[in-house]
Amino acid sequence: MFLDNRQVAMDSVLEALADSLDYFQDNLDRLRPALRNALKPHYEERGAAMRELQQLVREHLDILPRDADVERDDYLWLWSRIKSFVGNDSAVLLGELLEQERVLMQALGTAFTHPLPEALEPALERCWKNCRALIREINKLQQRQR
Repeated sequence: MFLDNRQVAMDSVLEALADSLDYFQDNLDRLRPALRNALKPHYEERGAAMRELQQLVREHLDILPRDADVERDDYLWLWSRIKSFVGNDSAVLLGELLEQERVLMQALGTAFTHPLPEALEPALERCWKNCRALIREINKLQQRQR
């Protein structure tokens, strides 16, 4: 089955949400407790928003979420560990978390350009606000690292 542009855009949002949650979970043990505690509420909110959005997308756009790209996840994890040998582990992780947010913001921006079912709008807006709040938090944490 081929997907239309709306479905592709929403699939990209769901993939970016899942990737950001997976990356955070995979690297929890590498974050200092203060950083983990500052970021965790944002990711918990994101998990709930993603589950809601998955349900809405199933109902209104008739698409199912894809399985995670395990090989890609493994590559990103390994690359992150290699970079951490050269630099500050927390700084590397914060930079990578921020990059995940940039990808999500791009996906959300693209989704907002398509005519989506009205039922998806509030959930997408909550995702956007969560992403903005997380970007602000990561930027604040990066400033403290310097």
